[in-house]
Amino acid sequence: MQLQHWRDKWSDWQEARRLAVPADRRLSKDAIVSQFIHFCFQFGASMSGVFLSLYLWRLTHSLWINGMFNILNYGIAPFAYALGGLIIKRKDRMVTYRLGIAFIALYYLVVVFAQERVVDYYVLFGLFAGITGSFYWAGYLTLMYDVSTESNRIRYLAINMIVFTLAGLIGPALAGYIISQQDGLKGYTIVFAIAFFMFLLATLGSFKIKTKESHHKAYYLKFMGLLMNKNKRWVKSLFGFSAMGLLQGIMLFLPSILLFQIVGREDLVGYLGVLYASLSILTGLFISRYGREERAQLFLVISTIGYIAGTLFLVWKMSLATVVGFMIIYSICAPLQGNTVTSFYFRLIGTLPLKGQLRVESVVMRETFLNWGRVLSILLLILTYQYIGSESLPWVLLSASVFQFILAWLLGRSPEEKETKRAEEAV
Repeated sequence: MQLQHWRDKWSDWQEARRLAVPADRRLSKDAIVSQFIHFCFQFGASMSGVFLSLYLWRLTHSLWINGMFNILNYGIAPFAYALGGLIIKRKDRMVTYRLGIAFIALYYLVVVFAQERVVDYYVLFGLFAGITGSFYWAGYLTLMYDVSTESNRIRYLAINMIVFTLAGLIGPALAGYIISQQDGLKGYTIVFAIAFFMFLLATLGSFKIKTKESHHKAYYLKFMGLLMNKNKRWVKSLFGFSAMGLLQGIMLFLPSILLFQIVGREDLVGYLGVLYASLSILTGLFISRYGREERAQLFLVISTIGYIAGTLFLVWKMSLATVVGFMIIYSICAPLQGNTVTSFYFRLIGTLPLKGQLRVESVVMRETFLNWGRVLSILLLILTYQYIGSESLPWVLLSASVFQFILAWLLGRSPEEKETKRAEEAV
């Protein structure tokens, strides 16, 4: 009886929460399922991705190999996105999505068996990682657009970011603990095995969302150049993603290496990841409540100022306190920037010709420009490190941070666009 009482209480609370959200902002069943799948994926990715960089570092102590691994990863991505987009158009976004998850599961299964020989074949592992990740994100970004609406998209993206970050909170802490309890590199193998299982679970979960074959199978990627000539606002947004990629590329692998060099323990790297993820979740809650289209430029300026303030700590001194301080600020600013830019871009997709039929091509173009920025920044980082030394790292980070100011300008409306918007609203 007591158990039934609490079940009834929980059901009543859930129903009250559901009714508290306006009908047009509620999430569909497919939207909720997509976030469960993404949680499983990110749980595995957060365990394996961060510690794959540390695994390579432990085996080689070479920033060059780590950097080249990521350059190969992001360099092949635009081509893989283009292929994934073609499959989406010819079949369905769930086909590309499932292939991506399944390939990632296979990838980490191979890592488990290869162990230390990953270093011997890091070129192949880097390329395969780029292909698998691109298939996953091409499918998922298209799915995100399909399962959300203009009314609930900001809320969906904010909740999605919270789910994504929550998985990123648990994964690194668990991985760090497992690695610390094992001798040598055995813990890494266990972590990669758990990641394989989570990707497998995500693959099975993806079958909860039904495929729906598109009636519009034409793939317009070859015409994107013409669209870029006609739609300057869209072009500006694409270059905005390149600017964002300049900082992202460095941040996707360098912080974990810096922390490990300072503390010398994988478990502490993982536990600090819990702190960073918690702050990102709080930022996501803030955005879900206060995120509005008219505040986009303000959020971008605030996030950029935060990046610069954080990197100035590292320019001043490279220590545990300054690295952790920088990561705390970055963990607050990154979701503020990322959610704002993604929400803006999804709104922009709806204004392109053919009434949403270019959403796949738009995702491919977005990732192409984003990955160009990532490749460029990583290449600059490893070259300056090679020829100048470790003292150059904070300055490269500062340069990439300052460059984020261009996002607020690129995504802002020109005076002519503002006048047109006011005229449309008046009508």
